[in-house]
Amino acid sequence: MPGASASIAAILVYERMFYTDRVRAEYREEPCKVALNRVRGMAFGWSLNPYMGCVHRCTFCYVRAFELRADRPSDDRYGTSIRIKVNVAEVLRRELARPSWKHEAVAVGAATDPYQPAEGRYRLTRSCIEAFVDAHNPFNVITRGPLIVRDIDVLQEASRRADVSVNFSVPTLDERVWCTTEPGTAPPRQRLRALKRLVDAGIKAGVGMAPILPGISDKPELLREVVQAAREAGATHVWANLLHLRPGTREHFMHHLAEDWPEEAERYERLYARGAHLRKDVTGPVQAVVAELRREHGIADRRRTRLAPPPEPEQLELAL
Repeated sequence: MPGASASIAAILVYERMFYTDRVRAEYREEPCKVALNRVRGMAFGWSLNPYMGCVHRCTFCYVRAFELRADRPSDDRYGTSIRIKVNVAEVLRRELARPSWKHEAVAVGAATDPYQPAEGRYRLTRSCIEAFVDAHNPFNVITRGPLIVRDIDVLQEASRRADVSVNFSVPTLDERVWCTTEPGTAPPRQRLRALKRLVDAGIKAGVGMAPILPGISDKPELLREVVQAAREAGATHVWANLLHLRPGTREHFMHHLAEDWPEEAERYERLYARGAHLRKDVTGPVQAVVAELRREHGIADRRRTRLAPPPEPEQLELAL
């Protein structure tokens, strides 16, 4: 593709800035027809993914399940080919301008990381945020990428016009668990340093402890370490979810589990014997520990400057 060598060279610069390992991927520049995706069965109704595919190669990534359903590779090949939606910002602007659009909140990065290294070259996520700014549209960002600090200026402006939040995925600070299950990501403490910079700039930013892995990253001392570090970084909120294993994700994760934690393999077969989700008697105690840690460490919005849109004007009723 034209300019491919220059593009790859620019991406490598950002890899060296934020990542410990070289990321080897093929980048394909392709236009998209749709930017906003309707989502069902999740905590948000709309998503936006400036890229298709993700070089982070997390063994537990739930997107592998979507890839399997779409008849695309969900094994170790996932993340080796990244589609660059070169016109996504233009398409997004058209969709936000439709009379039928109701200014609903959009999750940016639900099926990719919007701040993976390619963003350093293509700046598609930044261009999409600029579109949200102009449309005064609420959104939230989900990322493991410290590169987001580059966009503090547009995130500040967006926060003045609509409800905006950033969620940094930090499942654990344990170095072995991180390196083994998130091999292509920036170090967790680097993500927390990025979070602090956003909060100091007045942007709402918190930590998503997800996914927590039973028997591996759910130990109370490991959970405490994350919540305490989130508090020190100024996180406005902390939430947690445990591992889900849908087909596509399940096969890939279980293969790596058998290699990395063989002593846990049989237990996981039992835990997920009935489906993708854990029983409440497994998730409940972990969620209770995280909730108690939130209270103990006083996790709350403590921003000195709280950027927020102006309140809606009150409508006066006419006396008849």
